[in-house]
Amino acid sequence: MNQLEAMHIYLRVAELASFTQAADSLGLPKANVSEAVKQLESFLGTRLLQRTTRSVQMTQDGLLFYERSKDLLSDMAELHGLFLDEKSSLQGRLRVDLPVGVAKNILIAALPEFLQQHPKIELELSCTDRRVDVIREGFDCVMRVGTLNDSNLIARPLGFLRQINLASPDYLKLCGTPASIDDLQQHFLVHYSSNFGAKSPGFEYQWQGKSQFVKMKGKLTVNNSDAYQAACLAGFGIIQAPQLGAHNLLAQGKLVEILPDFRALSMPVSLLYPDRRHLAKRTQKLMEWMTQTLAPHLQSSPD
Repeated sequence: MNQLEAMHIYLRVAELASFTQAADSLGLPKANVSEAVKQLESFLGTRLLQRTTRSVQMTQDGLLFYERSKDLLSDMAELHGLFLDEKSSLQGRLRVDLPVGVAKNILIAALPEFLQQHPKIELELSCTDRRVDVIREGFDCVMRVGTLNDSNLIARPLGFLRQINLASPDYLKLCGTPASIDDLQQHFLVHYSSNFGAKSPGFEYQWQGKSQFVKMKGKLTVNNSDAYQAACLAGFGIIQAPQLGAHNLLAQGKLVEILPDFRALSMPVSLLYPDRRHLAKRTQKLMEWMTQTLAPHLQSSPD
């Protein structure tokens, strides 16, 4: 195994603080990963990692080597790209996480064109409501809808998703159509919570540019965006969701928009990626493609 390969393996072990997780993310046997780190330590004449039965931590020398290795590997990747034509340089694995609605309604349908243009790229696509750990799980970039809290990542704002209030025709036939905020006391809300046990703030609407909430009763709480929409279709109550994901159902008459003057604030959409000095060209190109593909569906500013 050459020095650059060993350095790449060491970076994954250091970032994940685990030989097992690093081996899984790289698709290598754990024994190979362990041997690569041992070879590095022998070559450098210093211990890079402090190993215990429960954890793997970098030593002071290991931390210094980690920072210098990141810069060196980034420089080598950039240097390699200088002497390749545009398409042949785009090769390798890309691991991306997308919101379910954005992936299902827009990006997956458009992906064949991108992969036809860059046939040497291998894409691993995650779609989940769970907020993945970008560094520990080895993602090249992720798309987030809503407020950001990943201070150790670089964010690229893309725009805003308009939210609307929705109900099924059967629900409205049974419970009536609300015409004002006061009417909501006679209605049910499908509650969404990523963590069961957390209390739902209720129905959100804008007042003088700020979010206000009305507590509402509800018979069902879900933690998944697909289940959220399915619960609305089944007549469990009102939901508040991006207009993008409901477009086809609105056109088919399966869902109805209600209270258009009392919408929740639009949600910001961002691409996040690790704080590295040089971003791989294949990652840059994928993010450029996603930005262009999503642009017609996003607002440039919030409501």
